[in-house]
Amino acid sequence: MRRSQTFAGNVSETGTLAGMLAGLAAPAGALVIMDAGIGTEANVAWLVEHGYRYLVVRRGGTRQFDETRAVTIETAAEEPRPLQKEISEDGKELCLYCHSPSRQRKEEAMLEQSCRCFEAGLQQIKDGLQKPRCEKRRDKLLERVGRLQQKSLGASQHYTVDLVTDDSGKIVTAITWQKARVDGTMATHPGVYCLRTNELAWGEERLWRTYTMLSELESVFRSLKSELGLRPVYHQKEDRSDGHLFITVLAYQCVQFLRVKLKVAGIKDGWATLRETLSVQRRVTASFRQCDGRTLNVRKATVAEPELMAIYRALGINPGPGGTRKLVA
Repeated sequence: MRRSQTFAGNVSETGTLAGMLAGLAAPAGALVIMDAGIGTEANVAWLVEHGYRYLVVRRGGTRQFDETRAVTIETAAEEPRPLQKEISEDGKELCLYCHSPSRQRKEEAMLEQSCRCFEAGLQQIKDGLQKPRCEKRRDKLLERVGRLQQKSLGASQHYTVDLVTDDSGKIVTAITWQKARVDGTMATHPGVYCLRTNELAWGEERLWRTYTMLSELESVFRSLKSELGLRPVYHQKEDRSDGHLFITVLAYQCVQFLRVKLKVAGIKDGWATLRETLSVQRRVTASFRQCDGRTLNVRKATVAEPELMAIYRALGINPGPGGTRKLVA
């Protein structure tokens, strides 16, 4: 069952869950898959109260991962994905800790950049203590440190910052800081995220592959909206916004139909990769001067490359779209 609905502009995403399930006529016991944006504690509690199952990315919490207890599977991109599951103490919820190597590289780079910016800000304060006209009042420097912490994207939690003052306690004479990684965070467990669910009977692989259906849907929507110019929505009238949404959903169905057929043929590329492969072939026109002075124009498609030819075979499409057309002028 597929439905689309336009909500009022003043409704937050987290407040739409009950209305969406009612519109879908979702029966009790259905599995609701949500991203972290809508998977609040209040929404999870509401699902449990009304008899639904849920599978959602956990918001916040302490990161952990024990490789000795993990099961490793392979993603569609042939990347290893270790998975470790834990049952809560009350036995009502399962936490699936997932480690992504690509996500680890991304988070490590982000954290390193945030730490550099935070330390650079602290160094700037320290250098100012040696200059006559720079701020040295303790309350003002505490405000500056606070602003640095707010902009650090969480990196400041790994630092202990001390302001040394004179006898009056109002003028700062030195600033020192020490870095110590906080356990259970991105710094100690980069690339780890947690899925939580009350579906206790499923194994690690089934839970993870079920959740990735949501990730695939979101990635296709992002691609379609950017490539087809469907985002942002500039419409001011509701019927035009509804039409905008309808086209997006229709395009998604077309893409998923193609991907399902390609997977049967062993082609498991993501939509971005497929789009890049399909974009290579071109229609070209070659012009020739004939003996009688007239010009012969021959228009045909370029030869499909091997990767593209495999897609054409899987979909039963002519590798020379449009055929060959000749025009004498």
